Parts: sequence; structure tokens; C-alpha cells
Amino acid sequence: MPPKRNPLNLNPLQLKTLTLLQEMAALGDYSKPGTGGEVIITSLPHAHGDHFHLGSFIVRSQDATGLGNQAVWIALERKGLVRTGAANEVAVTEAGLSYDTGQRDAILLSGGHH
Repeated sequence: MPPKRNPLNLNPLQLKTLTLLQEMAALGDYSKPGTGGEVIITSLPHAHGDHFHLGSFIVRSQDATGLGNQAVWIALERKGLVRTGAANEVAVTEAGLSYDTGQRDAILLSGGHH
């Protein structure tokens, strides 16, 4: 039997937010290594117009509303996917880094403009 999709029952906004955090964790412009396999998010991308750039991807601002939603952060932390620390430090845990959100292809759009 294949593993259950979304075993922590994250809602769509939580899934999108975790997907974005996973991508930021993979990009040195937004993160740095933490301890115990965690990755610390050092900054969030800035939107211009209705989108922002995340590495080589474009993300619609409407898909990133969870980044500014405290309830989403609380839920992700409660489920062990992120950890908050002193001075508003946020780390994506090993569990958060490996969680299959199923959202990557839907919200990380290829292409760009110059």
C-alpha cells in the first residue's frame, strides 16, 4: 500500500506555505544551515506586482499568503515542520524539508522576465 498523501492533513494554505519554505531552504539567498538537519530561513522574498521570484521560479502572490499568516506558522510548528526561535528565527525541520506537499509543480512556475 503506498504511503498516505498528506499524512499530517495540512490544509491547502499550509501545504503551499511549506512548499515555499522548502524552496527557500534550498536557496542560499534565503537560508543558512542550522543544527540537526534544520535549515534556518534568513529572509523572505519581496513581491513586485502580483508575483515574486524564488530562484529560477516565479510564484504568484496569491499562492504565498500563508507566509504572512500567523495561524499557518503556528500549525506548521505544532506539526513539527518548522521551529521558531529567538529573534523571530524560523527553521524548517528535517520533517518539514522531507514532507511531500504535492504543490511544487502547481505554485513554483518556471520562466521569468528581465
